[in-house]
Amino acid sequence: MLALRLARGSRPLVQLRRLLVAAASAGTGFLLLYVLAQAVARPAGSFPRLLWALVPLAVTVQFAVAVARTDPATRPREGLDAAGLGPVRITLVAAISTAVACTLGSAVALAAFLHLRGDVAGLPFDGAGAELLHADRPLPVAAALTLLSLLPLAASAATALALRPHPPTAPQTGLPWGIALTASGLAVEAYAGRGGAGAVTGWALTALGLALAGPGVAYACGALVQAVRPGALRLLAGRTLQEEAPRLGPPLGVLCAVGAGALTSLALRDRGGLDVPLGPLTGPAVALVALCAAATLLTSAVEVHQARAAAREALAGLGAPGAVLRTAATLRATALVAVCVPLSWCVAQLTSLALTR
Repeated sequence: MLALRLARGSRPLVQLRRLLVAAASAGTGFLLLYVLAQAVARPAGSFPRLLWALVPLAVTVQFAVAVARTDPATRPREGLDAAGLGPVRITLVAAISTAVACTLGSAVALAAFLHLRGDVAGLPFDGAGAELLHADRPLPVAAALTLLSLLPLAASAATALALRPHPPTAPQTGLPWGIALTASGLAVEAYAGRGGAGAVTGWALTALGLALAGPGVAYACGALVQAVRPGALRLLAGRTLQEEAPRLGPPLGVLCAVGAGALTSLALRDRGGLDVPLGPLTGPAVALVALCAAATLLTSAVEVHQARAAAREALAGLGAPGAVLRTAATLRATALVAVCVPLSWCVAQLTSLALTR
């Protein structure tokens, strides 16, 4: 009840972010139900389809966690310990709020799926969706509910893990592991080729490696900004970027992986393209992954912007003009783009070579 009251009393922008989580959950849930219907109609190849469908689920979970971190209700406040809202209770409230938003999206997905199949009230769109969703085959209710429960459970568990108190780690710590995982993913792709479960496994390892390496890459961007006789502006931009690296790094790495995947598909367009066995929903699934990755990065940027409020007030109190802060933010964004675009291109080239060996 407390989580619902806090959600109901939140500001419109916070509610909008929660609705975006619900919308992403609805898209992911619909895709999972489609994979289930395909498995019932054509069991052959159902496992690779399920693995590819787990990619949108993973980025949706990441987006839900990012939204939970920016929620004002999840920030510790003075006096709340006396009311029984310590760090553990606040984490529980955030996990429940995330689960509610994801469950709402899953319910919308189920209702839309059943409506398009004609299981609720007639066939809309002259029955165009009935054949696509295999309305002639019964849908296993237990399997459908199990698949739809994956996202709320995973998102709430990930939120609880992300918000638990833990000591900070250096951004460069994950860089060697990220490089190793990325190399492992490329090796798996080279061994498995474009089809089957090996391709999605290799891409997942590559994306996980880039996510782990992301904080180190962002930290290196901050060091690059400060290189060679930096002035006050470059020092401010570089030091701030290095402080933001632990928050911006993981979503930045995932977005780089999505960009590398898009560039790889373009490079292989004349050779049959990537073998993503999701049928007509391949395009919407790719769009969902890209939008969730971009939204996660923007949400993380909002989080670090909120965390810098005290620093901005201190600089304003010292007489720093607003143009300096805006220029520093532009410089940080330019440095990230200048490093991450070539990084995505290099990973795409290596992936193309691995898949066309």
